[in-house]
Amino acid sequence: MAISISVVLLLLVLAVIFLRSGGLKMSHAVVCALLGFFLAGTSMAPTIQEGIAATANVVGSLRP
Repeated sequence: MAISISVVLLLLVLAVIFLRSGGLKMSHAVVCALLGFFLAGTSMAPTIQEGIAATANVVGSLRP
C-alpha cells in the first residue's frame, strides 16, 4: 500500500510540474488520468501492480 501511495504522489507531483511548465496540457492530463482509471479496472491491473512492486524491491535492494 505504501508503494502505491508513493507512486501516486510522485506521478501527481510530476503532472503538476508538467502542467505549470507548459509541457503538459490539461486535456493531456485528463486523458492520462482516464487511462489510469480504466486500466485499473482491467485484468492487467494485477500484473502492473506486481511489476511495480518488483521494480520497487530491486531499487530498494540496491546499495551504493
